[in-house]
Amino acid sequence: MPSSTEHSAERPTEHCVRIAAVGDVHLAEDLRGRYAPVLEHLSRDADLLLVAGDLTQHGYVDEAAVFADEFGVCDVPVVTVLGNHDYHSNAEDKIRAQLEDAGIAVLEGEGRVFRTPAGSVGVAGTKGFCLGFSGRRASNFGEPEMKAFTGHGLRSAEMLREAFEGLEADVTVALTHFSPVADTLQGEPAEIWPFLGNYLLGEAIDDAGAVLAIHGHAHAGVEKGLTERGIPVRNVAQPVIRTAYRVYEVAL
Repeated sequence: MPSSTEHSAERPTEHCVRIAAVGDVHLAEDLRGRYAPVLEHLSRDADLLLVAGDLTQHGYVDEAAVFADEFGVCDVPVVTVLGNHDYHSNAEDKIRAQLEDAGIAVLEGEGRVFRTPAGSVGVAGTKGFCLGFSGRRASNFGEPEMKAFTGHGLRSAEMLREAFEGLEADVTVALTHFSPVADTLQGEPAEIWPFLGNYLLGEAIDDAGAVLAIHGHAHAGVEKGLTERGIPVRNVAQPVIRTAYRVYEVAL
């Protein structure tokens, strides 16, 4: 499974931080050995690795152990958020503890600064949640069940805003599982877009002035999109990028 790099002509390599990213790897014992051989020398390609959730197939602790073994070999910092699959078995706290014991950062409504040879990168991370987009979003009205659903979507965007607060770095990046824009959902049935993303995540990214947003979740979507203010958004779900990781160069 080779790596792949996205280069941008207006961003000279010598003044860039190289951010590798992938999501939706859905690891379990049957996939052991798929990533470690590619990732153990990642510093040749990248300064940092972001993983956009769905680390496991069913949210089992033993599946998370496979992820920790595979991604723990990286010779650059590894930063993750959890995805909906990682919550399926109600073991998300154990999964987080296990990954952090392996030296892998897990963010949920938090921001952290990572020092790289090229410069510092502030990563604001949260899983996010459903809500939808302009003209096709859930309404926070009616039954308690509907209010709970939409309320969680609203809160997830607030958590991303909070994650950006106080980040002092050369560049800041958003890491979520759910999509912040509709652009990268093209190819998914429009009827399920409200369950794949949340426009308020995009607004939080715009207001924070991030330089890049990374997400997963939309397996049938497309890689590239933009927020309303033109911030690049990349859907790095493995079925979309079809490689172990993609590398994005971010200008300092």
